[in-house]
Amino acid sequence: MASHSPLEPRPSPDRSTKHSSEEFLLRLGSCVRDLRNRRGMSRKLLAQESKVSERHLAQLETGEGNISILLLRRIASVLGVSLEELFAPNNQPARHSSSQKQTLLRFIDRLPSHRLEEAAARLMRDFGPEQDLRLARIALIGLRGAGKSTLGAKLAAERNVPFIELDHEIERDTGMPLAEIFSLYGQSGYRAIEKRTLDRVLRAGEPAVISAAGGIVSEKETYDYLLAHCYTVWLKAQPEEHMSRVIAQGDFRAMAGSDRAMEDLRRILESREPLYRKADATVNTSGESTDESFAKLKAALQAAS
Repeated sequence: MASHSPLEPRPSPDRSTKHSSEEFLLRLGSCVRDLRNRRGMSRKLLAQESKVSERHLAQLETGEGNISILLLRRIASVLGVSLEELFAPNNQPARHSSSQKQTLLRFIDRLPSHRLEEAAARLMRDFGPEQDLRLARIALIGLRGAGKSTLGAKLAAERNVPFIELDHEIERDTGMPLAEIFSLYGQSGYRAIEKRTLDRVLRAGEPAVISAAGGIVSEKETYDYLLAHCYTVWLKAQPEEHMSRVIAQGDFRAMAGSDRAMEDLRRILESREPLYRKADATVNTSGESTDESFAKLKAALQAAS
């Protein structure tokens, strides 16, 4: 048991208690001030939303005044934390975690209802349990002539994984060329076959590089499925480059009525751009050589890993 020398003054219980109280109030005030700053709230705004006078709040933050537990509960509620978190002596990690969660929750609360499904899908695809496999499956999207076949084959060879062109898989599954599929079943029939083929490819559960048809984004269920299970890259180019590359591939149909064809191409690209932008990454191949575009594609993938 510790003893004190008669020559040493005993610490005053009142002085010790007062010092402890001052430390507590300073720590509490600092915590409230830090939380308020993280949320970008002015002292005036916090005072208004918690229905506490700005003078009381100022005293609380500077550790110069006491405050009732009821008023403190109001402040904690507006800041999105519990009283336990405010009072915890070593609560920096908890405060930080709670702050981030509250920021996310407030952001989600402010989303219009029609965007909630998209937000949930993005969270699942970026942080879901199959994220590692999703990152190992690269899906290239974009209009014809963007470079999907060229860059996709090159990427697959470098990664030593299969290169899968979805259109070729559809032809293999049906035993018919695409033109015949469209002739027999129409656009809606083709899209249904496309969804089944994509499902078969992805159920294999293997890393791969996949080239998808430019119009896959127009079928919401199929596109959402692709986004959820593959790291998706939009290969983007100017309409003129799309056209010139298609012609260079030997398809001269675009040259007939070229003004009308270019107008249609611009319209299609404009209507699909918001959908293409849902991809995880965008690589602009306009004015780039194959090697330059490939370097940009690899950089985009490296940034995601």
